[in-house]
Amino acid sequence: MMKVNTNTIVEKLQASYPDQTIFRKAVIVDTAKSLGFSKADWSPLLEVKSDVRGQYDLSSVIVPLRQKEETNSSTLQMQSIVNQEKSYAKADPTFVPWGPFKDITQILKSEMFYPTYISGLSGNGKTFMVEQSCAKLNREFIRVQINPETDEDDLIGGFRLINGETVFAKGPVLKAMENGAVLLLDEIDRATNKIMCLQGILEGKPVVVKKTGETITPQPGFNVIATANTKGKGSDDGRFTAASIIDEAFLERFTISIDQQFPSPRVEQKIVMKHMAKFDAIDGDFAENLVAWADIIRKTFYDDGVDEVISTRRLCHIVQTNSIFNDRMKAIDLCIARFDDDTKEAFLDLYSKVDAGVDFNEEQNVEETDEDRL
Repeated sequence: MMKVNTNTIVEKLQASYPDQTIFRKAVIVDTAKSLGFSKADWSPLLEVKSDVRGQYDLSSVIVPLRQKEETNSSTLQMQSIVNQEKSYAKADPTFVPWGPFKDITQILKSEMFYPTYISGLSGNGKTFMVEQSCAKLNREFIRVQINPETDEDDLIGGFRLINGETVFAKGPVLKAMENGAVLLLDEIDRATNKIMCLQGILEGKPVVVKKTGETITPQPGFNVIATANTKGKGSDDGRFTAASIIDEAFLERFTISIDQQFPSPRVEQKIVMKHMAKFDAIDGDFAENLVAWADIIRKTFYDDGVDEVISTRRLCHIVQTNSIFNDRMKAIDLCIARFDDDTKEAFLDLYSKVDAGVDFNEEQNVEETDEDRL
């Protein structure tokens, strides 16, 4: 086995004369001396003479070195893979443009890297709005659901065993960067400090994947949008117990923040009516009453009068449930059953006052009578 110093001489010769394997003694000696080595270091290279006098054949050491380098280069090229499938959001006929939708669409249309943080209460259409904006612009849309277990391996990628070989599989973040796609980090306030791996990516600059050494350059159109129930400061009222406090340096990398509220009664009635059409259960009076009922509850909620709120999503669930049972009060009862008994009874009583056509107590008695008969 050759000494380390002798290997270094061979590497220098290979770099200086890439197409050559036979060298004159003077070239070998001068190269060794330039590296500060002695006769003991270059002597092993003078053991194999070539057919030409005064020249030495080093192919037995140079060729293996070249093969090793080519193998290493091939390995580096093959160790990164990415799922080539592209995902696009589909236009939903029940969607009604409102609020920040125009601004989000304008941001995405610019194809500028413009990280955006959207916060708001659950069920008011944050994610749906971003999805439908991408659908309108026919932009590739990659959604990542964040939870406390989400880490660098989930986001950036990690090593996987594929066809008996260990390769680096790029995660959704790198895929979005390379494809110039819109990356939606849904419920980002459920994450832990493991998402700090996205710090550099949120600056819109090329990033080096530390596990492979390759550089990923974001393509035009790449953008990051995050949605959350809080503004990254945790939930003081306890409504979102899983919400974490996000590092200030991380939040600072978002260019703008949007605080999305519930839609106005007029817009929300359009949303409810479109869902009624979807389930073939159009009822204009019911839609108007539901929206008025939800609006009263929200105003009371904002005044700290109640601890729960009826979201737009909850109204759509009520519409769907009513299309099955064809019973307004039963639909409402089933869809708010997750609330505590006092809140549930108060909400049902309030709806019976908003909708003069129903009597909660009377319908409840009928159900009890039917159960007695069974």
